[in-house]
Amino acid sequence: MTNLSKAALAVCIHSALFSHALNAQEAPAAKDKGLEKITVTAQKRTQSIQEVPISIATLNGERFESIFSGGDDILALAVRVPGLYAESSNGRVAPRFYIRGLGNTDFDLAASQPVSIVMDDVVKENVSLKSFPLFDVAQVEVIRGPQGTLFGRNTTAGIVKFDSVKPTEDFDAYAKMSVGNLGTVNVEGAVGGGLAEDLSGRFSVLSQDRSDWIDNGYTGENDAFGGFDEKAWRGQLLYSPSEDFSALLNVHGRELDGTASVFRANVFTKGSNDLNQNFDRDKIYYDGDIDGNGPDNNPQEYSNYGASLKLEVGMDDMSFTSITAYEEADGSSLGDIDGGVVLFAPADINGDGSTELTFPGSIAFDAKTQDNLNDLEQFTQEIRLASETDDALSWQTGAFYYDSSFNVTSVDGLYGATTVFHENTTWAVFGQTSYEINERLNVTGGIRYTHDKKSLRVGEQNVGGFCLVADFNGDGITECQIQDYDDINVDDGQISWELSANYKVDEDTSLFARFANGFRAQSIQGRDVAFEGAPSVADAETINSIEFGVKSDLLDNTLRINAATFYYQIDDMQFSAIGGGANNVALVNADKGTGYGFEVDAQYVANDYLTLTAGYSYNKTEIKDDTLTVLPCGASEAFGSTGNCTVLDPRPNGFNASIDGNPFPQAPESIFTFTARYAVPMGNDGEFFAYTDWAYQGDTNLFLYESVEFQTDGNVEGGLRIGYENFEHNYTVALFGRNITDEENVKGAIDFNNLTGIVNQPRIFGIEAKVSFY
Repeated sequence: MTNLSKAALAVCIHSALFSHALNAQEAPAAKDKGLEKITVTAQKRTQSIQEVPISIATLNGERFESIFSGGDDILALAVRVPGLYAESSNGRVAPRFYIRGLGNTDFDLAASQPVSIVMDDVVKENVSLKSFPLFDVAQVEVIRGPQGTLFGRNTTAGIVKFDSVKPTEDFDAYAKMSVGNLGTVNVEGAVGGGLAEDLSGRFSVLSQDRSDWIDNGYTGENDAFGGFDEKAWRGQLLYSPSEDFSALLNVHGRELDGTASVFRANVFTKGSNDLNQNFDRDKIYYDGDIDGNGPDNNPQEYSNYGASLKLEVGMDDMSFTSITAYEEADGSSLGDIDGGVVLFAPADINGDGSTELTFPGSIAFDAKTQDNLNDLEQFTQEIRLASETDDALSWQTGAFYYDSSFNVTSVDGLYGATTVFHENTTWAVFGQTSYEINERLNVTGGIRYTHDKKSLRVGEQNVGGFCLVADFNGDGITECQIQDYDDINVDDGQISWELSANYKVDEDTSLFARFANGFRAQSIQGRDVAFEGAPSVADAETINSIEFGVKSDLLDNTLRINAATFYYQIDDMQFSAIGGGANNVALVNADKGTGYGFEVDAQYVANDYLTLTAGYSYNKTEIKDDTLTVLPCGASEAFGSTGNCTVLDPRPNGFNASIDGNPFPQAPESIFTFTARYAVPMGNDGEFFAYTDWAYQGDTNLFLYESVEFQTDGNVEGGLRIGYENFEHNYTVALFGRNITDEENVKGAIDFNNLTGIVNQPRIFGIEAKVSFY
């Protein structure tokens, strides 16, 4: 930020604070004191969050909207809730989520995840679908721990559940716009209300834009990277002729044109995890070129369209629910994987008479890859029957069907284009019962059987590229290392279960205990086929989890503290061994993995003007397999290379690293969150407010192996909004800032042929305005 910009921002803040001081002394209180009641649907019923025997955190309203005021995507939720983390090496698509330290670092477009993303009651299974933009959201629920009974496989870590604002017969609308530095412009709006008798609708839109702001020092092109143009919309129609029937149609879409993740070569010095002199937030050096027309500057384009129909029918003492959904998506991302420049002949890059062959720093060889997601289709159908009585016994039962297909084409500058085809079919039946033993104690049990089938077919290989040659048959004839792979088919059936109890100590405090089992279905990885390697398969992993918690509203309903402690063990834990000298991606099963820890969520309404929230989580994870090893940081036994980094693990053969005892990758050991909102009335119909939010991320190991370079600790980011809200005319104007201290935090790395890193977004600041109509 320039000195002029800092001065201007300081003047605006000072003016707002001075105006507040002049008016606050004569203004009445803005609102009543007390905590709001929060309801959730974590058990597919509407319940008070204080009565559900599961560790749950929610985000809504200002806490949610502030996170995205700078135009961030879904990854902005990382470390904003205790126990929740997210990262990506694929830009604004293919986010990878982690809960309680459990996730999957695999960057392939076919990778499965143990954290399920559910949007408007529909699971988004493929990683590209998980990145649908967030707007007009009523509430986010972070449901921690295995949820295999009601939500199925691939929920071993938990669920992040998004519910958009639904249509009602009453008219309401809003429009919101923000303008910030780096050419950031965000526009969001919605309008809804009754359309005809028994028919209501709502239409919501989002536009997020940022100009390119990172220079390509190799080509001399200014403002070549970093921008995006994201457009999304959602239309809903609700037909509700009676209390016993409703039909909700949801149609939505998104178009993204922007920059994929920006990889920065050699921004670490061997023996240190600090960013070095090669790091320049505003400049990188790229020669990535797939089509022969010069550097492509890591472009990314994705589209996604879908629709769902939810039917709810009331019957005698029970209800019937049907949710039918369809999603389709296509897209592509290109990455200059080495993060720098490799020349065919030495050149005087710096103009000082010295010549270099690679920069910045030493890069073993040039590498760039484009991944194309083609023809993704996902169909889901869920049906449920649930009791609707006031009896002590309540129940629900149902069935679920899932079918998806897509193909991934990987285009490499050397190997050419290779396509693999994926298909996945799942069906399940489930049931859950709760029994109120007395007015204090309620017990719940559930069970689910799931059958999952996956297949992989290899299509064309290495089209338009070169191939490595060798005498594979021992007959003196060299051949390309291209094999006619047989189709791979895997299927498995698993039972998931849960047992929980909730005990009301009094009307304000409850204790809960929960035992749960779940599984992540078997996986197939076909990415290595593009690099003349074989596909790999991982068996299903199963988790057994136990947790105990307390939920309490204290101090005359002004302080809420929810806390839980947990322990889990995963058998046959799936990992993706990524990296080594060939940057391979192979699925492996570790014998076991364990995790334990706790999380605390707190909210305190200190008085009519000040509200505070805080949260903390501690997660201790450990891989348990004394035979499992991986090749670290570009190491290659074939070429006699031990790698580029300072490996801390034992290396039995001098090359591979033993990962027994290591923490899970990208699993923050601790997360701390804090928000504060201070508001004072301005006159009789408005208030001045200041809102700040902060998040801290503790020790995090980036890969399966441990090294000095690829671990982070103490990452901090903060946000700030200062503004005025008018209640009579329903408008808000505010200054905002995200990453206000402009922290340079490492978010990831590329385990390849140099010390490449991925960093967070820079400071974004600006002004926003919102007006609502009722």
